[in-house]
Amino acid sequence: MNAGTARTAGAPSVALDVARIRRMFPILHQEVHGHPLVYLDNAATTQKPQQVLEAIDRYYKLDNANVHRGVHLLSERATRAYEAAREKVRAFLNARSTKEIVFTRGTTEAINLVAQSWGRAALAAGDEIVTSTIEHHSNIVPWQILCEQTGATLRVIPVEDSGRLDMDAFHGLLNERTRLVAVGHVSNALGTVNPVREITEAAHAVGALVLLDGAQATPHMHVDVQAIGCDFYALSGHKMYGPTGIGVLWAREEVLGIMPPYQGGGDMISSVSFEGTTYNELPYRFEAGTPDIAGAIGLGAAIDFLEETGIEAIARHEHDLLEYATRRLGELDKIRIIGTAPEKAAVISFEVQGVHPHDVGSLLDHEGVAVRTGHHCAQPTMERFGVPATTRASFAVYNSREDVDRLVDALKTVLDIFA
Repeated sequence: MNAGTARTAGAPSVALDVARIRRMFPILHQEVHGHPLVYLDNAATTQKPQQVLEAIDRYYKLDNANVHRGVHLLSERATRAYEAAREKVRAFLNARSTKEIVFTRGTTEAINLVAQSWGRAALAAGDEIVTSTIEHHSNIVPWQILCEQTGATLRVIPVEDSGRLDMDAFHGLLNERTRLVAVGHVSNALGTVNPVREITEAAHAVGALVLLDGAQATPHMHVDVQAIGCDFYALSGHKMYGPTGIGVLWAREEVLGIMPPYQGGGDMISSVSFEGTTYNELPYRFEAGTPDIAGAIGLGAAIDFLEETGIEAIARHEHDLLEYATRRLGELDKIRIIGTAPEKAAVISFEVQGVHPHDVGSLLDHEGVAVRTGHHCAQPTMERFGVPATTRASFAVYNSREDVDRLVDALKTVLDIFA
């Protein structure tokens, strides 16, 4: 098992107390259209436990002040909490130093930062970037823009019918012109867990750097950036029980240190004059302006929640839900699951034959079941599998087999309506 999957070997197989965990999430205790809410849209955003809500509330009630610049007590407390969150991220990813942890607005901004800072400085006409068919648009469009700016070429790893990357084709794409391989750790549309260590080793063998979109990985599995060996790793707080508008770019210090600033102003400077500006040290030179202080503190609280619950226990629980849901959906006629790779996170995309996904989603909503429908910001994936859109059920730590049963019962209602 590689460093980008859940570590379960040798760990005690202790079932999570899902009822206790659900009590930590106030939003789950409501009715939708007269039915108890079943929230299965976790790949879009996860709900927030009480400790995250309280951490954000506490900052605004007691410590609201700007960081790094003030000498008064509130500023000092806010700075301590903000930097403590950075250390929590460092430990969570097993990064070598907090200098490698840059706070961003999310995975999308982190990827754009790499494209516009590292990419514009490093790439030239004739260079190549490799990505895959099953990427989120956020890991496609920034590279298309960069290719337009530099004359580089974007090359694409094909995907097998199961949703697994065609690794033979990937190795065939690599050559002396490859400068970057940018792939998702986990596919948001299919749930495929990519072999990130193999990808990294192969890319490094031809001198390329590796960026991993970790938005869908960090809520579900242990991530060790040193063990994986990649050069950049991006994540979003709201996918991992934290607030929206906060994310992280991790980058190896030796790479981050040679990258030019992405934005100017605020805390990214050391000194400014009209004769010239001296930039701040890492990681602050990439955090221009007043940061999302409350968001960072909330992300730190979300990491506390994940660590206290146990990422290995979460992975086991979600794998059980994935297997159970796959089996239950297989009992229904006219349901086709799209994405059956042997290594999957807790995501199931499917089509109901003869019914548009938007109709499926609306009918499920009226049964109190929240799912995602559409192309999931992964239109090339949809095109590859010959569908305009899918219905996606994605699971989290607070979901249960009973939630799966509610989903299946609601789908039976849909099938009856369209029989």
